Amino acid sequence: MNILIIGSGGREQAIAWQIGKSPKVKKIYLAPGNGGTADLNGISENVSISPTDFPALIEFVSEKGIDLTIVGPEQPLELGIVDEFQKHHYAIIGPSKAAAQLETSKAFAKDAMKRFGIPTAGYALFTTFNEASRFVTEKNKFPIVIKASGLAAGKGVVIADSESMALNTLDDFFNKRIFGNATDEVVIEEFLQGEEASVFALCDGTDFILLPDAQDHKRIGEGDTGKNTGGMGAYSPALIITDEVREKVEKRIIRPLLDGMRIEGIPYTGFLYVGLMIHEGNPSVVEFNARLGDPETQVILPRLESDFLSLLEASLDGTLCEQAVSISRESALTVVMVSGGYPDSYQTGKAISGQCHFEEEECKLDVEGKIIVFHSGTKREQGKLKTAGGRVLSVTAVSSSLKQAQKDAYEACSQIYFEGVYYRKDIGYKGVERESLFESK
Repeated sequence: MNILIIGSGGREQAIAWQIGKSPKVKKIYLAPGNGGTADLNGISENVSISPTDFPALIEFVSEKGIDLTIVGPEQPLELGIVDEFQKHHYAIIGPSKAAAQLETSKAFAKDAMKRFGIPTAGYALFTTFNEASRFVTEKNKFPIVIKASGLAAGKGVVIADSESMALNTLDDFFNKRIFGNATDEVVIEEFLQGEEASVFALCDGTDFILLPDAQDHKRIGEGDTGKNTGGMGAYSPALIITDEVREKVEKRIIRPLLDGMRIEGIPYTGFLYVGLMIHEGNPSVVEFNARLGDPETQVILPRLESDFLSLLEASLDGTLCEQAVSISRESALTVVMVSGGYPDSYQTGKAISGQCHFEEEECKLDVEGKIIVFHSGTKREQGKLKTAGGRVLSVTAVSSSLKQAQKDAYEACSQIYFEGVYYRKDIGYKGVERESLFESK
């Protein structure tokens, strides 16, 4: 089979890496890909097509005889890439433009959860600064959560712990328009107590299967402090998601969501990212995403033992209910190495050096498990690898325990260098602490 993967991040490289293991695959193309995806195992190739240039992508699919397209990022989904491909009868993994509103419009998602009886925080929707600021002042209860309803690259969420912080955030959103049209509508939510984790499902409109779960670190600073980012690291499994919690997520969240969307004429297909807040064993939805997460994909796919491509085909055939999913008992942890200054202004074009390359067999490290370096913001110029974005590399370790995976990942990071490099030194700290408690019992 010939596969096309839309996107340029670590998520897309992880998808290509996992799919490339299938004996069914002949060739994998990435549009546009990155510095690490040009030649994975001799079967991948980058193509210089924008993820939102639908006519060019459709022409490419026709010319190359692409059997399956997989959408990585959210922007093409928001613009309706799945609808366009289906008009031309091309197989594609992802939700329709209407169904993708679960991510592209938080207002849509919150209203849908209310209709379907899915547990989530109480909320109110606003379209003007005056209305929102009056609500905040009159309610006078903090902390509260303020969210841009539209897409904001994972950065449009602020937890305001005071009236002044809330009003400043609303001013940024409505008046200064720091996220543009994403703040045409703003959601103000109750603050939920608990611990966050994420569950990932592959859906066919009626049924679903669960992929490995994960916890990520959004904040730039250690101890989960500072500004929100696209993600500074992640680990899997998320030990807070017990079998009991997972069953509640299936019965109280995913099943009613799929049933409700289907009944309303908007069947949900493709990947579903369920961001959770878990309090005393009870999960509530923080947010839905209409695709796999980044960097979560870099830790969940290395734990997937089933043939990923076969599962994707089953989601298109409507036969997911017949599939069994095999997940490794090993742990995975990824540390994201970023350009200095991220998530604010940063420089690119910095040479990347070090012993650790993408291919596991080339990673000259004395570690217990395996190391995989997924590229994000990288490019190749005259044979040299250079930085080309804020989040540059996802250094992933897979080992028998989360503690060992953490140790291995940081050993690998210490052997990679580019000017201004920064990464958090505490990725996975909650999971390692919880793992130690389990082992002591």
